[in-house]
Amino acid sequence: MKKKVLALSLAAAMAFSLAACGGGGEGGSDTVANKDKPVVWYNRQPSNSTTGELNTEALNFNEDTYYVGFDANQGAELQGQMILDYIKANIADIDKNNDGIIGYVLAVGDIGHNDSIARTRGVRSALGTAVTKDDGTIVSNPVGTNTDGKSEFVQDGKLEIDGKTYIVRELASQEMKSNAGSTWDAPTAGNAITTWASSFGDQIDIVASNNDGMGMSMFNAWSNKEKVPTFGYDANSDAVKAIANGYGGTISQHADVQAYLTLRVIRNALDNVDMDTGIGTEDAAGNVLSEDVYKYDEATRSYYALNVAVTKDNYEDFLDSTVIWEPVSKQLDKETSPEKKVWLSVYNSNDTFLGGTYQPLLEKYDNLLNLNVEYVQGDGQSEGSVSDRLTNPSAYDAFAINMVKTDNAVTYTTKLSQ
Repeated sequence: MKKKVLALSLAAAMAFSLAACGGGGEGGSDTVANKDKPVVWYNRQPSNSTTGELNTEALNFNEDTYYVGFDANQGAELQGQMILDYIKANIADIDKNNDGIIGYVLAVGDIGHNDSIARTRGVRSALGTAVTKDDGTIVSNPVGTNTDGKSEFVQDGKLEIDGKTYIVRELASQEMKSNAGSTWDAPTAGNAITTWASSFGDQIDIVASNNDGMGMSMFNAWSNKEKVPTFGYDANSDAVKAIANGYGGTISQHADVQAYLTLRVIRNALDNVDMDTGIGTEDAAGNVLSEDVYKYDEATRSYYALNVAVTKDNYEDFLDSTVIWEPVSKQLDKETSPEKKVWLSVYNSNDTFLGGTYQPLLEKYDNLLNLNVEYVQGDGQSEGSVSDRLTNPSAYDAFAINMVKTDNAVTYTTKLSQ
């Protein structure tokens, strides 16, 4: 009889232990406070949209809080260098009106988004049009129209190619924001290039964009027909395919690696294993990332994927942007990594990159990592279109958050702290 009682006691203790860990795969353990559940901010780093200063309180919300994105500055520099290399290699075809001025227009995604700011600075730095503030940072303000070269936000650059000196001028730039308030807006970019072209189209030699969604809108609306090279960012499938038809190039921010990291960090936290498992250290299934595709910044608790330039020389390797990264494509054991439930938000259901590339990758990785993910999509304008749908945090084991505005992390941490 004593042995039977002891066995029952041990069984009860084991059951309680499993419940305390959220075991059984039901999700939303009642024994773990919402404020202590893993939180991953992704794609939009909590920060001040005016100054760019990181929100350290949000990044340290609890011991299992991290950010996953990409190295914005490295990618921005790469985009600028890609455009510069193209100009140098194709100068005979660039200055179509032979005025000695290489004129470019720039589509700005969101003036308060750190990634957008970095990309604007990267283009201006590479092309010599950057103006530096007293603190050493490059001005990222859109210029409006600057065909006379007198804007205070940029300066005329100079390039010497094959013994000839060319002026480089940012003819126009604007934030592509819809009337409803949605940023990174592709239709707005299409309308902008049409307006610019009607006013000074023969002066436009290069079209640059903070992302491929806006870049492809301008390419389809005008620059494809006019044979003006267009450069974007994100390596969306349609943009990569368009390189064969004259799209100048794009930047892959290794969305396959980012999507994996977004969910892998959550998986490791839920399994209570070393955070480097399956990242820098091979897991039991054999998943591991090499150092040339990501980096980790301990001070900001942030994982960053590294970028790759996609041009006519290598675009065929990037035609399908939803293929998962092979070194981390192995299924986890459900015994050691049981199913858990994750609430994941996408700030805008119409965002080309997130909808056409990132979420399809997440949906492939969630199965491999045994995560039952609920995908919630916002309208890109109101934070409430996302946050108001986090009605019952207790039903989930972890959260992956893509904010509408980088300032609004407190909207979510408040909900999780209640």
